[in-house]
Amino acid sequence: MRKREVRPLSKIEQKQLEQLSHSQTAAYRRVKRAKLILLAAQGERIKDIAQATNCDTETVRRQVKRFNECGLESLEDKPRSGRKVLYSDVERGQMIAGARTQPQQLGQPFGRWTLTRLTEYVNHSLGISISRAQLGRVLEAEGLRWYQEKTYFTERPDPQFGEKRGRL
Repeated sequence: MRKREVRPLSKIEQKQLEQLSHSQTAAYRRVKRAKLILLAAQGERIKDIAQATNCDTETVRRQVKRFNECGLESLEDKPRSGRKVLYSDVERGQMIAGARTQPQQLGQPFGRWTLTRLTEYVNHSLGISISRAQLGRVLEAEGLRWYQEKTYFTERPDPQFGEKRGRL
């Protein structure tokens, strides 16, 4: 099988590729691509690289060609087409600001938000049409999490709970 030549690597590229190929925290695809490029730079055959990295020979050829054209940027995923963002940054900002503000400051008759109440506020007061589930996803993407409170009116299943917790 013929070789696909990798352009000469700079010292910086060599160092970054070696670090990335041994990374335990980087994305698997990036690590695999770094290993692939390093093997190609060492003069390995495409078939051997494909076996070593557990991928198709055409993938190896394509990745080497892409590295020759783009350098280290070729290790990143290309943008893909997909569904367009439903809400603008302004609308998302309004939703998040509403969630972080006390409801009474916004003229609401209750003391704290539930996801259902916040959804109603966003739909009616802000005029942004959104479902409860979608609002939860928007807020979670911002790092806000909503939990439904649960109260239990039964006895605890462990009679020694208080002792174990250092009470009593």
